[in-house]
Amino acid sequence: MAAISFDPSINVQVNQKSHGVLVEEIEGLIRVHKNGHVERPPTIPIVPCTATSGVTAKDIVIDKFTGLWTRIYVPNYSNKMPLLIYFHGGGFCVGSAAWSCYHEFLSGLASKAGCIIFSVNYRLAPENRLPAAYDDGIETLMWVKQQALSGSNEHKWWLSQSDLSSLFLAGDSAGANIAYNVATRLGSHGGTSASSGMKPLVVKGSILIQPFFGGESRTATEMHATPQVTSALTLPASDAYWRLSLPFGSNRDHPWCNPLANGTPKLRELRLPPTMMCVSEMDILKDRNMGFCNALGGAGKRVETKIYKGVGHAFQILHNSPSSHIRTQEMISHIKTFINQ
Repeated sequence: MAAISFDPSINVQVNQKSHGVLVEEIEGLIRVHKNGHVERPPTIPIVPCTATSGVTAKDIVIDKFTGLWTRIYVPNYSNKMPLLIYFHGGGFCVGSAAWSCYHEFLSGLASKAGCIIFSVNYRLAPENRLPAAYDDGIETLMWVKQQALSGSNEHKWWLSQSDLSSLFLAGDSAGANIAYNVATRLGSHGGTSASSGMKPLVVKGSILIQPFFGGESRTATEMHATPQVTSALTLPASDAYWRLSLPFGSNRDHPWCNPLANGTPKLRELRLPPTMMCVSEMDILKDRNMGFCNALGGAGKRVETKIYKGVGHAFQILHNSPSSHIRTQEMISHIKTFINQ
């Protein structure tokens, strides 16, 4: 997720003189000063971890030294359920597993799709540039693996209901980028699949919702798309996020931003699980997402593409168009089918 419409009345007043020159700003979401000071106005409410109808939710610290934690959602089902490791969006720079919009979406997804969800609160850029978020993704998986191997009584409340042989990496926008890059790391560790070395965990697939990729060359939808009030991503915001999150000195053809920069032969060599790609019709990333789907298919990877008509980037989180709720229910239905096939 990127630029979000907001109410200026709740914007935080800042004494810019105390922090020097403002070098980057995405209105309503983040300000970065030359001295390194970062401000994130509370545009979207943070909500406590409260149980919702039919779903138990708890916050668990994974690494107290880096601050990595996760919000776990366990629906009230008697049978074992697939496990989703979910990464929120926000251009790598903003967002939280405690944002109200993610708490609402993921508690609903857990209940309706019948799955346990780990919503990962990874480190943010620019204080922690990439690959920090990818490292946190891997650390989360290794932590889950450790709890499974130890048979932890403390975590029995979710472990006993998790089908560890049916684990999925998922996320939206920057979170989908994280899910993809975590999958590529797992697939590069040797063995025959993305699950090699992860037993008893078996990575069965990836769910990439409007994945946040980029490139130095613009696509048609990036250049010519009419700004949409129903879409959360603009090209200037996209560029700003990449400037803040990529390693210093990198451009948008860095492989973490543009996985197709070196062509598709590299894709062919990767061991990736089956992928479900969710693309929004009104998203500036539509062409880039579709091109990535085609490249995956051309490289012999299993990919399912779902296109959501009449909605923009992060519609499932923002609910800012009349059709967004309908399309969100479609997406949840597609995810449920994908994780249970």
